[in-house]
Parts: sequence; structure tokens; C-alpha cells
Amino acid sequence: MLRLLLVIVPACALIACSEEAPPKPAPKPAAEAPAAPITAPPPPPPAPAAKAEPPAPDPNKELADRVKRALEGEAKIQAAGIDVTAKDGTVTLWGTTTTAAEKNRAAQAARKVDGVKAVENKLAVVKGS
Repeated sequence: MLRLLLVIVPACALIACSEEAPPKPAPKPAAEAPAAPITAPPPPPPAPAAKAEPPAPDPNKELADRVKRALEGEAKIQAAGIDVTAKDGTVTLWGTTTTAAEKNRAAQAARKVDGVKAVENKLAVVKGS
């Protein structure tokens, strides 16, 4: 039995020390490229805005402005105390004057403006202003 042992032990040692290559590990799966981040598609370009036409000017306001400028252009009329409104060609003068003559001159000046059909003179004469 000793002989058997002397044969088996060295044989096992030789087997253990042999230069056999160790078994190869299982291949790893190929590394996948990182997926691109998911992003929303870019928003569509804004639709060209329809060119907004400027609002049509108010003909009543324009007429009132023309009358006011006509009154301011008269030397004998204190136009700062007179407000002008207009509706459908009828002009109304509001405010104060210092004399009846000035009140009448304001109405006459307003009648001369193109587009004025009628004048309502509601100016008050205030003495001593």
C-alpha cells in the first residue's frame, strides 16, 4: 500500500502542477453603445403671423381733432378752454369762453372745417376768467 501511495501522490502532484490552461470564462456580451437620449422632436417653426392691419382711424375722432386744430389756429379764440366732440359730421363745442363774440367765432371756425355738417355750440361765457 505504501507503494500505491508513492505512486498516487506524485501522480496527483503532477496533475495539479501541469501547465494546462485554465478554462476560458464565458464570453461577455458585447457592450452596447449607450442609447441616445430620447428627446421630443423640435417644435415646428411658428406660422408666419398675419400682418395685423392697424385699426381703421375713427372718423369722428379725426374730425374733432381737425376742428380743435382749427380753433387753436385762431388768434382770438382761447382754444385751451374748449373741448370738441364729433359724431357723424355734427361737432359739439364744450367748455368756456370769456365773451359771446369768442363763442361765436369758435362756432364759425368749426363750420369752416371740411367734413363738418353741423355745429352744436355748448360753450359757456364766463366773465373774468
